[in-house]
Amino acid sequence: MDFLAELEFRNLLYQCTDSNGLRERLGQGPITLYNGFDPTADSLHIGSLVPILVLRRFQLAGHHAIALVGGGTGLIGDPSGKSSERQLNTADTVQAFTESIRRQIEPFLDFEIKTNPARMINNYSWLSELDLISFLRDVGKHFTVNAMLAKDSVSSRMETGISFTEFSYMILQAYDFLWLRQNMDCELQTGGSDQWGNITAGTELIRRVAGLKAYGYTFPLITRADGGKFGKTEAGTVWLDPERTTPYQFYQFWINTNDADVVNYLKIFTFLPVKAIKELETELYERPSERAAQRTLAEEVTTMIHGREATTRAENISRALFYGRVRDLTAQEIAEGMRDVPGGDIAGRESASLVDLLVEVGASPSKRRAREDVQNGAIYVNDERLTDPARQLEPADRLHGQYLVIRRGKNYFLLNWG
Repeated sequence: MDFLAELEFRNLLYQCTDSNGLRERLGQGPITLYNGFDPTADSLHIGSLVPILVLRRFQLAGHHAIALVGGGTGLIGDPSGKSSERQLNTADTVQAFTESIRRQIEPFLDFEIKTNPARMINNYSWLSELDLISFLRDVGKHFTVNAMLAKDSVSSRMETGISFTEFSYMILQAYDFLWLRQNMDCELQTGGSDQWGNITAGTELIRRVAGLKAYGYTFPLITRADGGKFGKTEAGTVWLDPERTTPYQFYQFWINTNDADVVNYLKIFTFLPVKAIKELETELYERPSERAAQRTLAEEVTTMIHGREATTRAENISRALFYGRVRDLTAQEIAEGMRDVPGGDIAGRESASLVDLLVEVGASPSKRRAREDVQNGAIYVNDERLTDPARQLEPADRLHGQYLVIRRGKNYFLLNWG
């Protein structure tokens, strides 16, 4: 299976400016390629994994990967996929975002390998030096307004409006590709399908200005089979930053993948060989209740992003909560697994009434209902079913000298005694 065929198998080949030409070029030897990442937040999200892993796949296949962090274009704002104008960030904010994103990308690429080391660059280094008059004369003249209006990223905004600032984004991204082609012999730009207009603008600019061949290739934007937005949960976006999305929350996102999506995600987000993915697909069809594909997906992706230790913690938390064994968890695992559950801080109290605490955390709507819940055996504290409404919780009841984990039915609540 040649490299493009593997990308096709993994559902990572959507559009290509010249697929036959690119296949032939890849067969001639290593190619230099880049993918851009604009710093619009202080963390990348799981949708950003697709282009990062595409760069990694190319590097593993012997090619030269460039990760471009858009410190310059990030000051402008890409209209692609947006129905309204982006809020412009300050230069200091974009610089801080740029550094954060650079640190998140670095672990995925090998910058030390002698044969084809990856490179990380910031387009601010050349865009900030542009002279406006020269840029308009030398670059802007190659773009017709009619052609730009026909691009999806612009045409989709004609009804709601688009500023000249965002309208110019396409030209700047095209110029990035030209600069890289002339200065770093970069022949290929990759990106999501929403970047097709920007990418083809770059290949055309290279042809017009430098008379050189360049290729554009996109992968499809990831969607869910049920039509829901990929990478979103009830708690919000799934981020790569563990401070925004804990490793346990990250693991839970993947292990809760629907059967209809899991094989596609295994292809896109893991480096499992084709044979292993097909075996998991067969097992999913024959024994869906075992969820082997989901468990493998969650383990592979969480380990890749957060490391083996974090994955082990996430697995421990999942087992403990599923089987009602929170006493088996470490203090760190309790804090991580319970981060988003209702709760409160009860520091400073020597003891506390169970009924009062149930109302305080929202486990029961009133003291009367709380007493009934306790008498009916619906309340567990640190795995122990409590049935006495007069029960006082003392320091000895705390897990790790700190936590009370309350469960009512399937709902968990956390109290931090401090």
